[in-house]
Amino acid sequence: MNTVPAAAAPYGTWPSPIDAALAASHDGRPDHLGTVGDEVWWTEPRPAEGGRRALIRRRADGTTAPALPAPWNARSRVIEYGGQPWAGTVRADGELLVVFVHFTDQRLYAYAPDGPDGPWPLTPLSEVGGGLRWVDPQVRPEQGAAGEVWCVLEEFTGPAPTDVRRVVAAVPLDGSAADDRTAVRELSDDRHRFVTGPKVSHDGRRAAWIAWDHPAMPWDGTVVMLADITDEGAFTGVRPLVGDLDESVCQVEWDRDGSLLFVSDLSGWWELQRIRPDAVAGGVVPSSRLLPPRGEEFGGPLWKIGLRWFHPLDNGLIAVLHGKGDHRLGILDPETGELADAPSPWTAWSDTLTVHGSRVVGVAASPRSAPEVVELDTTTGRSRTIGAPHRDAVDPAYYPAPEQRTFTGPDGREIHAHIHPPHHPEHTGPEGEKPPYVVWAHGGPTGHSPLVLDLEIAYFTSRGIGVAEVNYGGSTGYGRAYRERLRGAWGLVDVADCAAVASALVEEGAADPDRLAIRGGSAGGWTTAASLTSTDLYACGTILYPILDLEGWATDETHDFESRYLESLVGPFAEVPERYRERSPMNRTDRLNTPFLLLQGLDDVICPPAQSERFLAAVAGWGIAHAYIAFAGESHGFRRVETLVRALEAELSLYAQTFGIDRPDVPPLELTT
Repeated sequence: MNTVPAAAAPYGTWPSPIDAALAASHDGRPDHLGTVGDEVWWTEPRPAEGGRRALIRRRADGTTAPALPAPWNARSRVIEYGGQPWAGTVRADGELLVVFVHFTDQRLYAYAPDGPDGPWPLTPLSEVGGGLRWVDPQVRPEQGAAGEVWCVLEEFTGPAPTDVRRVVAAVPLDGSAADDRTAVRELSDDRHRFVTGPKVSHDGRRAAWIAWDHPAMPWDGTVVMLADITDEGAFTGVRPLVGDLDESVCQVEWDRDGSLLFVSDLSGWWELQRIRPDAVAGGVVPSSRLLPPRGEEFGGPLWKIGLRWFHPLDNGLIAVLHGKGDHRLGILDPETGELADAPSPWTAWSDTLTVHGSRVVGVAASPRSAPEVVELDTTTGRSRTIGAPHRDAVDPAYYPAPEQRTFTGPDGREIHAHIHPPHHPEHTGPEGEKPPYVVWAHGGPTGHSPLVLDLEIAYFTSRGIGVAEVNYGGSTGYGRAYRERLRGAWGLVDVADCAAVASALVEEGAADPDRLAIRGGSAGGWTTAASLTSTDLYACGTILYPILDLEGWATDETHDFESRYLESLVGPFAEVPERYRERSPMNRTDRLNTPFLLLQGLDDVICPPAQSERFLAAVAGWGIAHAYIAFAGESHGFRRVETLVRALEAELSLYAQTFGIDRPDVPPLELTT
């Protein structure tokens, strides 16, 4: 086979078929899997359709189609990050019935996908807080005269973002609550600030759900609540079963023998356990691990309501996601303790699983493939793609060849990262030239960057700009101790870990010390801004929908879910107010001496535009080259194709101007001082 030698060209100037429009069109992943009869359903992003989430059905004959046309948008706003927005069932007459949350008004709708009529509302609007909100539904067709939907109700009670209550509630399927809030039955009280949807035992006699309270986040401490269900469908005898302030339980599911399976991190890792509610010994209900300690995570952070890392099968086996770093799919035999990984090309599975008979369905990806809906037949061990199939929109030779690395940081601590060197099938850098690199700081900060194909990363690497994704201290996937490195140290550990990775790449000769950048969104935007205002390592940075002012965040300038998050990340505001002021990039603009790009959604209630606007006012007069682009109609995280294109091209232009790279193929970003 003849090969053509790679032509030398300056890093950052290489031509690439991966343009911003292509990267934007592949943004997001399938999510929120479930089954309705013999069908598999899920949601998919639609960047070209205003960023809506489409509800997709895969019929029993294998055909796949959207279940709802635009503008229907299956997405919940409970805790602002949402969660499982739909559920379905097969009625006694064989008709499919699906309920879903429509993003625009946050009402719960019912829909018979094979019937003549469109969706009809089940819940009313609210005059307070932008509407009553619902998430994590479960259809109970046998409950009451017409059936009910059991789910989480989030109700605003006043004008402040923290004026909110959440309960487990029952919504009648006959539509009687569409104009009458009193027709909604509240199944739990509001003793807890946050709750997940109820999981009902197979005999219908018990319900279990997860609850937690401020100031804890769900990865800090949660409790599993248990209730008996009366013949009338009321909850009685509500009591805590397992969990504590220092124990995070992230998922519960009932087994067919009446025991409750759950994932707890009491040992320091999220592990799968079993508890039998009736087996009381000395006033305590004992639990048992299903596997000996493995130093792996079998769960993750509850950033959304209704996430699933495991699912029991009818044959007694349990599908589990597990691993250190990324999750892979395994099948656990709880009787023997044998855990067998499913052979497949997919290396990273998302936190959504469902089952149908002996088949497991999830969302999986790899460094060479984007997330797709995958089915595993546990009887044969064979896997196949059944939805959102990955298709190479360009020659895969343009994809990056990433490396999974562990670096040594301050105090000798481990730092996990994914390194994506510049890569092009026809070009290489000139001899002696080192490539520019951009450090990517993920959001969260209790989050994780998976090692999967991302065309936004390929957009840069195929042009000759390397990317380093850093799972800094505080990230999930590496145990509770790694996660808690950030306690009280946000703005220090994350900044130092990103800097350690960038510095190591320079010391190895892999990166140009004068052409380093950093970028991130949300908490990653904080880390970016904190890095630019506390180190001289980076030549520029891209800050997306960031946190910039800790004092504002601590005083009703964000949503309820994260309104007390800073107590663990920074410390109680009343006790250490100076720490909030000192660490905030808002108060460190005098230390800023590098260009930056600030990107903000104007509808963002998590990281509101007011913070970005105050930051820009504080920067004024310092002579720092910068650009600010605000996007109407975008909230926390960009979803519209036109937004994604403009943001990506603006980011590339920033690097081109800062690093001295000629890129006439992107609109020049106007920098002001």
